[in-house]
Amino acid sequence: MKLGIFAKTFEGTEPATVLNSVAGAGFTCAQYNMACSGLSPMPETITEAQARSVAEAARESGVEIVAVSGTFNMIHPDPAVREAGLRNLATLAERSTSMSTTLITLCTGTRDPIDQWKAHADNDTPEAWRDLLEAMGAAIEIAERYDVDLGIEPELANVVNSAEKAYRLITALKSPRVKIVLDPANLFEVTTLDEQRNIVSSAIDLLADRIVMAHAKDRNPDGSFATAGKGVLDYAHYLGRLKAIGFEGSLVTHGLSASEAAGAAAFLKTNLDGEPAGTGR
Repeated sequence: MKLGIFAKTFEGTEPATVLNSVAGAGFTCAQYNMACSGLSPMPETITEAQARSVAEAARESGVEIVAVSGTFNMIHPDPAVREAGLRNLATLAERSTSMSTTLITLCTGTRDPIDQWKAHADNDTPEAWRDLLEAMGAAIEIAERYDVDLGIEPELANVVNSAEKAYRLITALKSPRVKIVLDPANLFEVTTLDEQRNIVSSAIDLLADRIVMAHAKDRNPDGSFATAGKGVLDYAHYLGRLKAIGFEGSLVTHGLSASEAAGAAAFLKTNLDGEPAGTGR
């Protein structure tokens, strides 16, 4: 597996500055965010020069761009917000190849009108599912047009809040463009170690043929998020299950400060090399 991090973990509005920081912390790949180019995360316009500067910085720093973030609220209660998100997704998709990546990560969304990462009671309604299918259908048309893939991530706060719902979505859409970004810390809050392992194993087995990226963060015992290796997630089990399905993609950490990045890289590398790590650090 390739060891990576969210580029926006590091300060900077120039690709070279940010990606050199990624390399300096011990990572070989990154999930890029247009904020690292001094733009909004989902810009209305991206020039060819701006896109090519990302690819150039990637080459010079030795950091592979394994994905670019294209997250917007795909089931926002206001259809105009969803439509604007899809327009910006098309802008991003058009420039992705010039940025040396063909994977765009998405947010399946929530009915919360303010925060796309906040749960809402209406996320489980048939209407929310209908809107997601419609938005994903439009996103797939964009992906086909620009020859990119779309990474969706099962997340408790979103409409696709489990591996089972992700599988249901894949089955409904019938498109090879739809891939999975798997973050086990997004599949549970507070649970026993045995239950956690069962949740992680079941998710990996169910979605195995679609997983293109694995995320790496953690959960504290109270259910709040933590930096990879500083919580209760059994990383030896998680990475062992990924290895068991032959996963050779990128393991990308996030949800940490820049000052924690080198330590997280060391922790993850130790686990990837197969040395004992237990359930935390």
